[in-house]
Amino acid sequence: MSSTPEHRSGFASFVGRPNAGKSTLTNALVGSKVVITSSKPQTTRTVVRGIVHRPDAQLILVDTPGLHRPRTLLGERLNDLVKTTLAEVDVVAVCFPANEKVGPGDRFIVSEMAKIKRTTKVAIATKTDLATPEQIGQHLLDIQALGADLGIEWAEIVPVSAQAGDQVSLLEDLLVGLLPEGPQLYPDGELSDAPEEAIVAELVREAALVGVRDELPHSIAVVVDEMGLREGRDEDKPLLDIYAVVYVERDSQKGIMIGKKGSRLRKVGIDARVQIEALLGTPVYLDLRVKIAKDWQRDPRQLRKLGF
Repeated sequence: MSSTPEHRSGFASFVGRPNAGKSTLTNALVGSKVVITSSKPQTTRTVVRGIVHRPDAQLILVDTPGLHRPRTLLGERLNDLVKTTLAEVDVVAVCFPANEKVGPGDRFIVSEMAKIKRTTKVAIATKTDLATPEQIGQHLLDIQALGADLGIEWAEIVPVSAQAGDQVSLLEDLLVGLLPEGPQLYPDGELSDAPEEAIVAELVREAALVGVRDELPHSIAVVVDEMGLREGRDEDKPLLDIYAVVYVERDSQKGIMIGKKGSRLRKVGIDARVQIEALLGTPVYLDLRVKIAKDWQRDPRQLRKLGF
C-alpha cells in the first residue's frame, strides 16, 4: 500500500447577497487580487476562478455575480450563469455579512441553494471585524435556523474576516477537506484561469466605479481592444500597451465618466494602471476612451458585443 498522502482538488463557489464580501474573501484566499472589489453592489459580472495552491491540494474558487431578483436582461443572464455554475462545483459557501441581520435577500439565496441537491453547502459569517462577539454569536444561530427552516444542513458554519485575516486559513482547511481526491488541475503559480485581458478590463472597471453615483455602476462596461508588448524596446525595459474602451449608456454618463477637462478619466487611468502593473509585473501604457452603447443592459446585441 502506498503511503503517499492523498491530494485533493476541486471547485468551491462563494455566493451571497451583493456586497456580502465574496470577492474580498476570494482574494484573501488566493493571496492576490484576481477579483475586483467595490463598495458598489453587483460589481462582479464574470465567473473568475482564483486558484489556491497547496502541497496537498488545489482549491479553485469560482467567484460568481451576486444572486438577485433581476430587473434587466443583463440581470437575468447573470442569474442563469450563477445557477449553472453552482450545479457544477463541489462546495457552495454562502456568505452572510456579520454586521447585517439575516434578511429576505439571504432567504431568497438559501432557498435557491436548497434546489441544488448534490452540492455540499457551507455557511460563512463574513466581515466579523465589523461586529461584536454577541452579534456574531446571534448571527451564527440565525444562519443555523435559516438553513434548518429551508431544509439545508450546513457542513460547516464558519465566522471569518477577510479584511483582518481572521480564520481565513481555517476556512481554507475546511474547504479543502470537503473536496474530492484528485490530481492538480492547473499549473503551479497560476492564480486564475481568466484571460489577462478580462482581468485588466475588470481592474479598469473597478477604478471607474470609485466615487460614481448610484445609477452609473451598472451602466459601466469595459472592453480591452488591444493589448501587447511595445515593439522595438530592450528586453529589460518592456512596456505593455493597453487600449481599452469604457462604455456607458447615455451622453450624461459620458460627461460624468470623463470629468472636468478629462480629470476623472485621468484618475481612473492612473489608479487602474497601478493595479495592472502590480498584477502583471510589467510597466504599462494605458489608453482609455469613453464611448456610448445606448441602453446596452437591455439590448441582446450590445450584450453579446460586450461579452455577456
